[in-house]
Amino acid sequence: MTDAERQWYLTGGLRPVRCDTCAATVLVKKNSPAHTSIQWTRAAVSSCAEFAATATENGTALIEGCHTLRKSIDTAVRNGVVDVPVRGPDA
Repeated sequence: MTDAERQWYLTGGLRPVRCDTCAATVLVKKNSPAHTSIQWTRAAVSSCAEFAATATENGTALIEGCHTLRKSIDTAVRNGVVDVPVRGPDA
């Protein structure tokens, strides 16, 4: 894998999504309809009541994710803010 390919894999396609409830903004990328990558910043972790309630001292939360943010991401996908790759039968 080249450096450019690695960079694209890590950051390519990321789009900011703001939670409709707490205004935390994360970076989101869909690799498929079933796969969502979410990058949380410290600011987003501290803004999210669901996330912050279980965050440890090093900023790691012990939950799967934020349910209200998930709704905001689903809305962003429906509105075309976050693209979902379409794969054909030969992909």
